[in-house]
Amino acid sequence: MFARIIEEAPTFFTYYNGLLLMEAMAATFMLSAVGCVIGFGAGFFLAVARRTTSLGLLPLRVSTFGFVEAFRRIPFLVTLMLVFFIFEIVKIDISLFSVALISVCLIATAFIAEIIRGGLESVHQTQWDTAAAMNFSLAQTLIYVIMPQAWKIILPPVFSFFILFIKDTALASQIGVVELTYAGKILNNKGFSAALVFGSILVLYFVISYPLARFGVWMESRLASSRNR
Repeated sequence: MFARIIEEAPTFFTYYNGLLLMEAMAATFMLSAVGCVIGFGAGFFLAVARRTTSLGLLPLRVSTFGFVEAFRRIPFLVTLMLVFFIFEIVKIDISLFSVALISVCLIATAFIAEIIRGGLESVHQTQWDTAAAMNFSLAQTLIYVIMPQAWKIILPPVFSFFILFIKDTALASQIGVVELTYAGKILNNKGFSAALVFGSILVLYFVISYPLARFGVWMESRLASSRNR
């Protein structure tokens, strides 16, 4: 095996193969990053919606609860196929990358909404009651009272979810999105050794994930020290 890897290495590590892998690596990162950024914004809205108490907003709370619980329990691959076939049925011409991105956003929104809800509820109820007694609106309560305390609880698990989700985007290869795993299949089908191809893919996943993981550890330690103070 090692002899074959050494033999194939000069023809494997070429400009065009490297370009394919770099483009696939960028697609993998973009799926996770854009999905989690959009998911954070949408998830924040859903988490806040679940904190409302107005009777008129009951349908919003129920639909929000249903969305979060459903997409937290549906596997990513099933969501991916569901979104793919919905666009096929309604005959909307959309790129495979966009299909994967929409699927990532749906899953990320559901999981991050639950993380943010937990962060909001980590702030003691007396803080909410005090803001209400001072006649703060919900927006003012969140901006001036709750979020300055809750974001230290919210950010570390959101960042950890982002890193873990990088690996899950490999499932986008099932519909033909050219991310790292799909690029590995392309190169393997060209006749290159599976050990060489997917060993390289492993290294590239590590290159994406490890610096982000170290940054997450550093950020969590900083937030922990600020909470202790």
